[in-house]
Amino acid sequence: LLLLFLLLLLGVLGAPALGDPGPLEDVVIDRYYIPKICLREAQMGDFIRYHYNGTFKDGKKFDSSYDRGATVAGVVGVGRLITGMDRGLQGMCVNERRHLIVPPHLGYGSIGVAGLIPPDATLYFDVVMLDIWNKNDKLQITTLSKPERCNRTVENSDFVRYHYNGTLLDGTPFDSSYSKGSTYDTYVGTGWLIKGMDQGLLGMCAGEKRSIIIPPFLAYGEKGYGTVIPPQASLVFSVLLVDFHNPKDGVFLEHLEVPESCKRRAVTGDFVRYHYNGTLMDGTLFDSSYSRNQTYNTYIGKGYIIPGMDQGLQGVCVGEQRRVVIPPHLAYGENGAGKYKIPGSAVLIFDVHVIDFHNPADPVEIETVFRPEGCNVTTRNRDFVRYHYNCSLLDGTRLFSSHDYEKPQEVTLGANKVIEGLNSGLLDMCAGERRVLIVPPHLGHGESGARGVPGSAVLRFEVELISMEEGVPEGYLFIWHGEPPANLYEQMDLNKDGGIPADEFSTFIKTQVAEGKGRLMPSSNPEKVIADMFQNQDRNQDGKITPDELKLKSDEDQEKIHEEL
Repeated sequence: LLLLFLLLLLGVLGAPALGDPGPLEDVVIDRYYIPKICLREAQMGDFIRYHYNGTFKDGKKFDSSYDRGATVAGVVGVGRLITGMDRGLQGMCVNERRHLIVPPHLGYGSIGVAGLIPPDATLYFDVVMLDIWNKNDKLQITTLSKPERCNRTVENSDFVRYHYNGTLLDGTPFDSSYSKGSTYDTYVGTGWLIKGMDQGLLGMCAGEKRSIIIPPFLAYGEKGYGTVIPPQASLVFSVLLVDFHNPKDGVFLEHLEVPESCKRRAVTGDFVRYHYNGTLMDGTLFDSSYSRNQTYNTYIGKGYIIPGMDQGLQGVCVGEQRRVVIPPHLAYGENGAGKYKIPGSAVLIFDVHVIDFHNPADPVEIETVFRPEGCNVTTRNRDFVRYHYNCSLLDGTRLFSSHDYEKPQEVTLGANKVIEGLNSGLLDMCAGERRVLIVPPHLGHGESGARGVPGSAVLRFEVELISMEEGVPEGYLFIWHGEPPANLYEQMDLNKDGGIPADEFSTFIKTQVAEGKGRLMPSSNPEKVIADMFQNQDRNQDGKITPDELKLKSDEDQEKIHEEL
């Protein structure tokens, strides 16, 4: 339009408006497409890569890089191109398109090119700029996003796993790890990558995103790579670092929460119950015990779990929460674990909450909270006791309590009526004494657990002994404090009719107890104890005891010994 305006103006001033304006003195440049973002313009001495179509004024094509299937690469402004092209390419942005009109004296002049370009030909070029770089260029790194937590960054000799999209500088894609469905895994700084990528990955955090622009001399240089990366091509990588580690790495521990009171720490051979969330370094969850609503239970230090977790659980306290970061050579290695969707060479992060632990050799742990003064009589096996208790897991989860019922719990110690650990913890107690008992599972409900009690759970009991009654030896329902009465059957046969029915038997036993001559096995139901005694003596079950049937347990035991002999 400007040229047309000038021509019209010359016509007004008397110049011949429709005449030939004469030969061009310089290149005519029409920037018919300029990208919105232009990070760099081609300057004298820059290396450039471009496509073009070359035609004459009549539109006849004399040359085309497209027809050859290869871009043109060279240095601009140093005389390696025809002068008109040298001038016309300067100032171009990547992806900019220009129409250039090159007069003969800036093209091939009065000589031309034999068989291709006639003498004094004006040349028309349609050019698109694809790449610009300079031998003094450095790697261009732009951090697109970075996690708030970054405890460690990539160093030489680290093994990295990353996703990437690779494009040429003009945006043409040439490769992507996403399309392959797997990360690119390699060592950094050992020559396995192009130099620019080796440098561009240094200092990255797991989860960081970067844009890395690599000049050709730090990429594939003059040779390019196959058909996808032309010679002298700058490369642009959009990189997401998924994780990294070093083959020399050990397990990294982060103590998130440690209870103030930690009387004991787990060691090799202990059995640990814990909850966990397992994630990759990019936060992808691959497993969780919480989702199963069940702890993971195992021995530590014995090879039942991956080596990194074996190490990571050493020294934990009950109730502790810790983060265990495990490199792949201490986890699932190069093969990963398909069952858990863990890729090969993946770093694993476990957030662990220790519920409890014990050792198979542990006894019951007894802590006396209160013991009355003047405590001379204490509980023994076969004693009948009444006690209150609260039972919980070591993480504080409440399980059972006698306070939920109208009266205390009652039991005969040593009669296998309560778990072994609780029975042990109730021995040698005074009435009014209070204790805390820690009962390991092998003295509790074992690997199977019980209703409301998880398998292999350590139990905590708060117990208070309310009362106790002296018991009788195992196998006895009644004992005399001295020698039994002489002529026992005659004294027991109250109406002297030669038979002892249940009511006479009951009356006689109750009288012996009332007079302090003997005692029943302690029970909340003494009538049942007497009924069991009568049933034991009424050997033919005819409702009465005869002289031949009545025998003391000591006599029965002696007879058994003779039989065995």
